[in-house]
Amino acid sequence: MKGVYSAPGDYIYFKSQVPLHKIPIGTKQWRYYDFGPKAVTPLICLPGTAGTADVCYKQIMALSMKGYRVISVDIPRVWNHQEWIQAFEKFLDAIDVHHIHLYGTSLGGFLAQLFAQHRPRRVRSLVLSNSFLDTREFSAAMPWAPIVSWTPSFLLKRYVLSGIRDGPHEPFIADSVDFVVSQVETLSREDLASRLTLTADAASVGPLLLTDSFITIMDTNDYSAIPQQLKDQLSERYPGARRAQLKTGGDFPFLSRPDEVNLHLQLHLRRVGVEARPDLVPGTSKGGSGGGSSSEENEKKDPDDPPKDDKGNSESSNEESRISPPPESSESHSLDDQLFNNAKFCHLNNEDMAVSLLSGLFKQQHTAPPEIVMRLWEIFAIHLLSLCVGSLYISLNCNRKLRQVL
Repeated sequence: MKGVYSAPGDYIYFKSQVPLHKIPIGTKQWRYYDFGPKAVTPLICLPGTAGTADVCYKQIMALSMKGYRVISVDIPRVWNHQEWIQAFEKFLDAIDVHHIHLYGTSLGGFLAQLFAQHRPRRVRSLVLSNSFLDTREFSAAMPWAPIVSWTPSFLLKRYVLSGIRDGPHEPFIADSVDFVVSQVETLSREDLASRLTLTADAASVGPLLLTDSFITIMDTNDYSAIPQQLKDQLSERYPGARRAQLKTGGDFPFLSRPDEVNLHLQLHLRRVGVEARPDLVPGTSKGGSGGGSSSEENEKKDPDDPPKDDKGNSESSNEESRISPPPESSESHSLDDQLFNNAKFCHLNNEDMAVSLLSGLFKQQHTAPPEIVMRLWEIFAIHLLSLCVGSLYISLNCNRKLRQVL
């Protein structure tokens, strides 16, 4: 990341619209976003080692507007996988959520599988992106794992960022890398140490009670920090899972390819039986359209339908569409009458009167009846014509006298 990083405009808008929740549960501090209709079974986003709850802000904004509930969480400070399972279950109990759909990327996907293995009744489906089944390869690459909790913060950040591919990227991928790097800077030494411990702690995912048809594997085909061998193992474990391949996207497709990711997430939720509730989204009609839906409904309304009585607020929108413009004051009526009378009896030779009548209309910003306007323009045009004829007569007369003198 070069220069001073500035947050994207859509992220600033997201922060202004979606509240960040922070709740202590036992000794764990949970930081999360929860947006969308509470009546819908939520999709919970679990980030990777370098991610925070903020990295899925594009999914929160897009899917919540479609009528889905999306929760994005920070991985709390836990130091082994069993502690993660227990802490996550307590978190779900605290926010009063029982059944969930999990979307996990990298380490988040691994933790999602572990939770689905040990708490199968709570997990309805899984979406795994650039994830893995086994941590032994990462454990072998971190011989210093036993002292990770004592490692200085700058070394932990350098190690985490070293896993992100360096080099020239296309603009959207470069922006996604910059955003994640900015989020890593917000993580404390304890946060980074606990996540690296979860990655290096030797463990593997056992068999799941969840059928493969309720799993979607979403991978990028260009590159990621997860070795291709580990991604292949994941695909072999769930042969019946749906494949969602992204041609490009890098390590963070949820930021660099949000439209594709959101589409696959929406298709997955529909396939596993999640019913969106766009009617519960503020400012959205039952049909799921935006603020312009009332005009569409009026256009779709059968013109042969008899008018309904004005009863209650349920018909307020239709009532407003039938309301005539507010009546003008008696003062404006008297002015219009005066203008009409003056226009009727105005003398054709009075130039000031015709001009003042027209200018009076524009200055007072009145909407005069068409007959008044036409009458005034008529008077003005005839007056101009008389002036032209008079000027022509004077010119011809002067010409004649000049010839007589000569």
